[in-house]
Amino acid sequence: MRGILPAGLVLAPLLALAACSTPEQMTRAGLESAGIPKPMAGCMAHRMVDRLSLLQLRRLAGLGKAGESKSVDQFLYRVRSLNDSKIVGVTTSSAALCALGVG
Repeated sequence: MRGILPAGLVLAPLLALAACSTPEQMTRAGLESAGIPKPMAGCMAHRMVDRLSLLQLRRLAGLGKAGESKSVDQFLYRVRSLNDSKIVGVTTSSAALCALGVG
């Protein structure tokens, strides 16, 4: 007869994997959950991790928890609500350069 595994044995590997996420992976995932298409999210995250602090990246990733944007413009509008000029500048320039294919 098989017993049920303790929750710790099931959750421990998942927590270990989550701890291995890099800031770029977390930023990319946050951008994707906020509605940014995968290729653009990857391009933007790659640029943004070198230009923003971890705290700023976490604030930005938190926008994805609020729901999906319908467009990049709508996402940038939501970014402005963070009231952080550096986040706005880096996100806007990253979105523009990545959209043009030069990011």
